Amino acid sequence: MNAILKVSGIAKKFVLHQQRDTVLDVLKNVSFALSPGECLVLAGRSGSGKSTLLRMLYGNYLAQQGSIRIRHADCAEGWLELVGASPRQILAVRRHSLGYVSQFLRVIPRVSTLDVVMEPALLRGHAKATATTKAKALLSRLNIPERLWSLAPGTFSGGEQQRVNIARSFMVFWPVLLLDEPTASLDEANRQVVLALIE
Repeated sequence: MNAILKVSGIAKKFVLHQQRDTVLDVLKNVSFALSPGECLVLAGRSGSGKSTLLRMLYGNYLAQQGSIRIRHADCAEGWLELVGASPRQILAVRRHSLGYVSQFLRVIPRVSTLDVVMEPALLRGHAKATATTKAKALLSRLNIPERLWSLAPGTFSGGEQQRVNIARSFMVFWPVLLLDEPTASLDEANRQVVLALIE
């Protein structure tokens, strides 16, 4: 099957200027390819660079070397090189080709949970009634009580916020979806729900 994401020889290091310019080599020569429908799991100890790699794939961190290429419909040749891509290109990829669920939910204060979850679908032009129905179904499936849907998720527990974040990411189809520790703060029952949703 044709790859949808190709990563070749990427590396990342951080220079800690306030720590006598200490250099931390976080990633070296990372390469892999991902095909549609494939699930790739990054496993390793805390601090081994898993989140750093995801942030590089999403364009939050710049790779010092190597290549990150994604199939993207807006490119005439079908592929976009993310290392060195313009901010406009990165934003276009984030709108249509590459979703990301971080470990933390970052939302505008005082916006209801239902509106937070619906937003990706509305931004893609889905009808509000359709987005509302899907958002309610996802929130129910992820065990977020209906009494909380009108409240801002910033007041929720860590596990509830994580489930809201996951519901939001599954509102629309992403050719590639990056999930950073999606079950880290969940109990076993909700962990199984999230794993089934991912599958």
